[in-house]
Amino acid sequence: MPSTAIRNIHYDRSRRVLSVWFVPTGKRYDYEDVGPEVYAAFKAAFSKGQFFNEFVRDRFRYHLVERGSRH
Repeated sequence: MPSTAIRNIHYDRSRRVLSVWFVPTGKRYDYEDVGPEVYAAFKAAFSKGQFFNEFVRDRFRYHLVERGSRH
């Protein structure tokens, strides 16, 4: 998953939570109530940063997860 903006993504289907780790800071944010179709499209996207900006950012509630929490 090479990206200059997104380090990693993970999806918890049972909770509908999308976790996104960012390259510059290493911080993880969890996005709530994300449908599985959004995750599948994100995972398949050629440009993870562009997909994030168009389809995730400012569309879902989110919160910062403590830095020590990694999947």
